[in-house]
Amino acid sequence: MMIDKLHYISQSPAGSSHLASIEKVLLAGGKWIQLRVKNQTEAEVLPLAMAAADLCKKHGARLIVNDYPSVALKAGAYGLHLGLADMPVAEARTIVGPDMIIGGTANTLAHMLQRAEDGANYIGLGPYRFTSTKQNLSPIIGLHGYMELMKQAREAGMLLPVIAIGGIEILDIPLLLETGVHGVALSGTLTNQNDTTTILNTINQLLC
Repeated sequence: MMIDKLHYISQSPAGSSHLASIEKVLLAGGKWIQLRVKNQTEAEVLPLAMAAADLCKKHGARLIVNDYPSVALKAGAYGLHLGLADMPVAEARTIVGPDMIIGGTANTLAHMLQRAEDGANYIGLGPYRFTSTKQNLSPIIGLHGYMELMKQAREAGMLLPVIAIGGIEILDIPLLLETGVHGVALSGTLTNQNDTTTILNTINQLLC
């Protein structure tokens, strides 16, 4: 299963919306989009996911739905991402079926190994630094933490692609790649830019 190196996580900044932010990144060339809507019901998230799925299809991109297995299934999403407080991967798998990509958040080596054992397809490891987009933030990992965790994961035989997440900026990317992560997930770094295409091209060159 192909896991992209650049994941965009949607935001709805003041005066905008999740769909507008997603479309902006798609127009700039983004190919892996995670719809991350918090504190809403499945009934409220489903129409957003359906619209996001249509946008992604139009631009040849993949949609990942955060938190809601049934919504991911109904919207025809490419994947599902589960946080540490969400449904277990194995339980979600019974809802979405064998073919959907499932990613799982991790903050420690124990989380990473558990995700692998539970059948996740990739791991979102973070947060790298403080980020205001996430409530109930797990302990900050930092660059040294990534170096240690990735080394320990390799020594434990954990082979899943790891995506670094949490307050990552462009200058962080080369340093993070040196730790052995597969790629990065970005939110504000793309959402809050005017020249999204230039920023995205720069990031993709760093990830090559």
